[in-house]
Amino acid sequence: MIDGLLLALSPTLLAMTLAGVCLGIIWGALPGLSTTMAMGLLIGLSAGMSQEISISFMLGVYTGSVFGGAISAVLINIPGTPDAVPTMIEGHQLAQKGEGGQALGMAIAASFIGGGIGIILLIMFIPIVLTFALNFRSWEMFWLALIGIMVSGTMAAGAMPLKGWIAGWLGMLVAFVGLDSIHAVPRFTFGTYALFDGVSYVAVLIGLFGLAEILRTLPAKDMPTIPSKVGRIIPPLGLLVRYAPAAVRSGILGTFIGAIPGAGANVASFLAYDIGRRRAKPEERAKWGKGSYQALVCAETANNANIGGSMLPTLALGIPGNAAAAALLAALTLKNVVVGPTIETDHPGLIYFIYSSLIIANFLMYLAAFALIGPCVKLFSLPRGILMPLILPVCVIGAFAVKLSIFDVWIMFAAGLVGWLFSVFKFPVAPVVLGVILAPLADENFRRSLFIFEDKTLGFVLSQWIGTILMVAVILVLIEGAVRVYRGAHSHGASAPD
Repeated sequence: MIDGLLLALSPTLLAMTLAGVCLGIIWGALPGLSTTMAMGLLIGLSAGMSQEISISFMLGVYTGSVFGGAISAVLINIPGTPDAVPTMIEGHQLAQKGEGGQALGMAIAASFIGGGIGIILLIMFIPIVLTFALNFRSWEMFWLALIGIMVSGTMAAGAMPLKGWIAGWLGMLVAFVGLDSIHAVPRFTFGTYALFDGVSYVAVLIGLFGLAEILRTLPAKDMPTIPSKVGRIIPPLGLLVRYAPAAVRSGILGTFIGAIPGAGANVASFLAYDIGRRRAKPEERAKWGKGSYQALVCAETANNANIGGSMLPTLALGIPGNAAAAALLAALTLKNVVVGPTIETDHPGLIYFIYSSLIIANFLMYLAAFALIGPCVKLFSLPRGILMPLILPVCVIGAFAVKLSIFDVWIMFAAGLVGWLFSVFKFPVAPVVLGVILAPLADENFRRSLFIFEDKTLGFVLSQWIGTILMVAVILVLIEGAVRVYRGAHSHGASAPD
């Protein structure tokens, strides 16, 4: 751990972490630009970096962008990221009372506390998960990848889990394009040699979250004017102490929600917001929705604790906790880093370096956030019609930089169009990303399992108890999704006029 910390504290890595944090804060604060979009676009930039620099930079972006959404949420009532919606509900009410600066200060402090709780729980629980995960073989890894896609689809699609599953299966289909990893047989290439190497998941990621966002937001009206002054930013110490118990509770909740593949920071922030309201004292509950510092603390602590939580399945199992973690996993893959149960033996010391980088990124986020609020207020007054087209060259460069292939740029444009169509027809995009990332894992391990079980009985297959439990979990997810659809259709029918 000490060696990893000393490496992460080297001047070069410290500077790159700070650069990532600052870019993440600015990016997250821009309305409509999500954490996943930031991670996806900057993968191309990190492709030319060394392994350590790339990890430090991307973790800085991840940490900074999660908080950044609070800035526009508080000041102009537009969440920079989806998980900042609860922050917007409370923070903008406080800003209208002339307490916008203090609301942002509380959001910064809560984000720092939440990030710290998530990292502590990550370090505590990952050895247990890694020890357990060593029992996972091909059969178990297949079902684990499958349940990651299924859960992601269910969580992302709300009352229409079928749309989420369709999105996940589409992502898997895209990942199957190219030469298969076992027999090198072309699949879905249609005689196009450019497809033999498969579809670049980086290009798909940038298209789905970058170009698609441009297509969605450009027709919208310009953003409202941001006030030039926000008042006092440093919150009183007494206010921080008062809401510390709520922060700790929300941080623990956000971490465990983050460890569920597909749940994401938006689920964590909304759930912590709701539980916080239920557990608040009557006089505090009366402020909920009208400008409550406690509500703001609950939401911001949870979505930042989600970072550490999402890293738990990502590092221990190779299953990204959310779409942003999937982007980070893609960045690690570019550096030939295979995460999972054997990460400690395959890459000695790497996991401690990641812990150290997360800790440093969290501290730098706290310092940079206070410093960047003023410049952000001035920068974000740019009309959306000017701001969004400036992102297009970043998308093109990011898609081209990985393989130096113009074909990947065309894939990015196609993915962007698909992402826009998904938004039109209310299909979630996150399951597509997880499908692209997890499909090779599911494919290879399923085929290996067929070889292993070729002459085995059904009883032997079912005796692999971990795999059987995961299989049952997939079935339960399907049943739960069907029940959700039935209840939604029933309630809709009951509410319809005779």
